[in-house]
Amino acid sequence: MKYFFILFILFTSSLNAQNLLKFDKRNVQCEDKWIAYQIDKDSTYTFGFIYVDSQAGLTLNYEGKFKIDNSGRFNRIESETKKEIGFMKVRLQPNRTAIAEIPESKFKELNIEKVPSWLKSYQTDESSVDRLYRWGYMYNGWNEYEKALTFLEKADKLDTKFKGLQTELAFSYNALGKFDKAELSLKKAIAENPKDCYTYKELAYTYTKLVNFEKVTETYDIMTKICSDQNFIQETAYNLAYQYFKTRDKVKFKKWKTETEKWSKSENQYTKNLNEMETKLN
Repeated sequence: MKYFFILFILFTSSLNAQNLLKFDKRNVQCEDKWIAYQIDKDSTYTFGFIYVDSQAGLTLNYEGKFKIDNSGRFNRIESETKKEIGFMKVRLQPNRTAIAEIPESKFKELNIEKVPSWLKSYQTDESSVDRLYRWGYMYNGWNEYEKALTFLEKADKLDTKFKGLQTELAFSYNALGKFDKAELSLKKAIAENPKDCYTYKELAYTYTKLVNFEKVTETYDIMTKICSDQNFIQETAYNLAYQYFKTRDKVKFKKWKTETEKWSKSENQYTKNLNEMETKLN
């Protein structure tokens, strides 16, 4: 009976913690949030504040550890070597490790502020086009396209002609399947810079997804005349070949397979894939 009682207490304590901390977030979803990592072997939680440094990127301001008692109270653990709490900045790489947002109701127990005073030095020019663009660019790089748009669309309202903005917007739109919006953004970008090969590559991709292969071909022809980066040209030809592979159009597949191969001096992943496709078609 005694052992059962002990197990019951442990089980109840575990449920308490689960209810208070929901480990359902990734680090790239927690900018300007207090977070906790999964429980350690000694029943402690590591916690800190995640923010974005414009130079270093995603960063954790590590602030220590805490335990949750049976009543659900968060008890901060002081450093073993000295009474004051230590701080440490850790550069983060986006990953899928599940972390939890710390409820605001627990901030007082941990002796933390909702917005740390030191954060102000990192929150400069938050409403400027440049900062909004850079944050959108970062979130696109982390595959957080919806989040990227929250910055990029604000930037668009301030300066629609800001360098690189329309192409970055199109990247988000393409990733989210909003191809009509991507097309509009890319046309704006080309109007400002008619020789930007990356923009044409994105436009060709958009037309591919819109199943407008005639427009893809037109864009490809422009790219062959203006682009110095042959990888973009090859990628565009490959995407068309792949579309014709899916529709089992052997004649057009062969044509675009040949076009793809023109832009590489040796075998690469594109040509390997196309050879496999050709074998399947035959």
